[in-house]
Amino acid sequence: MDLFQGLLIITTVHLLAAASPGPDFVLVSQQTLTHGKKAGLMCSIGIALGLSIHITYSAFGLAAVIANSETALWVIKILGGGYLFYLGYKGLRAKPSLNDNTSAEVEIKKYSAKKSIAVGFICNALNPKAPIYFVALFTVVLSPNMPLYQIAIYGLWMMIIQLAWFSTVVFLLSRPAVNAKFKLMGYWIDRIFGGLMIALGLKVILTKI
Repeated sequence: MDLFQGLLIITTVHLLAAASPGPDFVLVSQQTLTHGKKAGLMCSIGIALGLSIHITYSAFGLAAVIANSETALWVIKILGGGYLFYLGYKGLRAKPSLNDNTSAEVEIKKYSAKKSIAVGFICNALNPKAPIYFVALFTVVLSPNMPLYQIAIYGLWMMIIQLAWFSTVVFLLSRPAVNAKFKLMGYWIDRIFGGLMIALGLKVILTKI
């Protein structure tokens, strides 16, 4: 398979995968609506960087090993589900402030870009479905004699697709008309997304992969 054909397949499949609802989507939405556009974009960068973990072990053929190991998948499921529980718990603990507008401005200013990137990175890196997804995708486009530079191009392109999709989500949620409606809900945004994170964490742990 030549480079162009592989890029076409990866673009089609990975764009559909990135656009499907899941922990990454919920997390980016929560970060954007709660902490602002910058936090949402930084979280998107973290999610894209998290793909590098999956791409690296897939390039070395470890994705198949992980996908066929019940113990490895169970550990990843516990870690990934536990992290979603942690994020959900923090969201459910959100409390109303005396001055919502002032509080929101201070929160946006204080929120760390590094923290947003780290949250997105960990959320993506601990996705237990990733090894199976990458086994399926890379089985189609990779071959034993494929040069390393071509694998690197495929991996970088997937990260660009991931970042482009979630950046689009951030910009849509950051539009004044959309954002203003969500801001009226105040701390309930955190609580709603916190509940969704816990539900997703429970699904990750209980779903048989």
